[in-house]
Amino acid sequence: MTVQRTPYIMFLALVSVSVQAAPPRSDSTPAVPSGAEKREVRASEYTADLLQLYGESRLEDPRVLAAYARAQAGKERQREALGELLPQVSATTVFSRNTRDDDAARSSYDTERYSLTLTQHLYNKPAWENYQRFKSLAKRDQSEAEDAQAEAAIDLAQRYFVALASDDELELVLAERRATQKNLDRVNALYEKQLAMITDVLDLRARIDALAADEVDARNQVRLSREELSEVIGRPVQERLSRIRDDIELQAPQETLEVWIDRAIAANPGLKARQDALAAADAAIREGKGGHYPSLSLNLSALRSDAGYDNNQTNRYDNYSAGIALQVPIYSGGSTSARVRALHNDRDSAEQELEAMRRQVFKETTSSYLTAQASVERIRASRNALESAKKSTEAAEKGFQFGVVNAADVLTNVQNEYRARRDLLQAQYDFITNLLILNRWAGRLSKQTIENVNIWLAQGAPGRVARRNASR
Repeated sequence: MTVQRTPYIMFLALVSVSVQAAPPRSDSTPAVPSGAEKREVRASEYTADLLQLYGESRLEDPRVLAAYARAQAGKERQREALGELLPQVSATTVFSRNTRDDDAARSSYDTERYSLTLTQHLYNKPAWENYQRFKSLAKRDQSEAEDAQAEAAIDLAQRYFVALASDDELELVLAERRATQKNLDRVNALYEKQLAMITDVLDLRARIDALAADEVDARNQVRLSREELSEVIGRPVQERLSRIRDDIELQAPQETLEVWIDRAIAANPGLKARQDALAAADAAIREGKGGHYPSLSLNLSALRSDAGYDNNQTNRYDNYSAGIALQVPIYSGGSTSARVRALHNDRDSAEQELEAMRRQVFKETTSSYLTAQASVERIRASRNALESAKKSTEAAEKGFQFGVVNAADVLTNVQNEYRARRDLLQAQYDFITNLLILNRWAGRLSKQTIENVNIWLAQGAPGRVARRNASR
């Protein structure tokens, strides 16, 4: 029995070593800063989890930074539009050197003029609607920034689990290769005693050669997946990645699909952005129509000068005036009406984009919800398949020992077992990814969501993880 379980025990030992996480960092330990200290990270010293990389990506991902820069620019444009509604105050100072030459005499003199003017719109529909338009656009930019943050978080999670899957693939290939090599050694020993066929030896050698090629591909994929993580983090990611724990049960959302759809329609940031864009288009139409409306403004001015008509020098005088200006547009060559018609078309386009986004939110929410529900069943089925494959491998090894089955049958069972392990791990990664996608479309993807998912990762518990692996 000990000889028959050797490949299985070797695999468990290899996986248990690989999934061990580093001890948790104490609260007093500072986070890894940017710059030179980041380049000193060693895989043997640190373990990175999804929450840590999420925090770094929020500060380093160019997509997120660009989106929030656009949102800040939108706020400033809103403030610029508001400034047009507030009092406009200007001061003017003029110093002049004048020379007057007439038939009687020639004279030179200096004059000074100081003026202060205040203008306030009392009624200006285009200016008011322009402010309303930029107010809606600022909300749109903020919603788009939130949507970009959520999309970047999903992208990070997908890259994280791709990197984990790449690590798993390499470890499983190495473990399967060692198990196959162990069987090959046994078959060679039997073949030397003329108790095994040459075809068994050749089959096992061919499988080992194939696994050697798979190892090259797996190592390359590990490097590629780490580079994909580095792209969004902004530094080389060389740490070990925390894996999914085995002492937790992954559960699908308990609420109904209708509840999630209602949440998505009410809170999805992408949908909110389209709604704000439609509101901005409506305000733009009202602004365009305002070109047909009269405008009313209050003008206050104060003047001090010693220059009279035609810049003639006179005694200094002060002049104060207050007035109300009424401007009535009569005809602008049809440009105002043409602009309004174009704005109506822009509004129709924004409305269709809103409808398209609403349909996409409905579809993506439904798809991610159903996929998450199915993933739970897939995890359960994959776990059962793995248990069956392990028992089948043990039975095949016993049968080979007693001459009931040949080495090819043992090889097939070993391959099935490792395929079942891959399927189980991938099913877990797919479930968590789809759960995050569901929260993303429902407008609920936040740091708290990442923290809740991060609890499922085996962080800071290497001993417990190793014991669980050894007990299987």
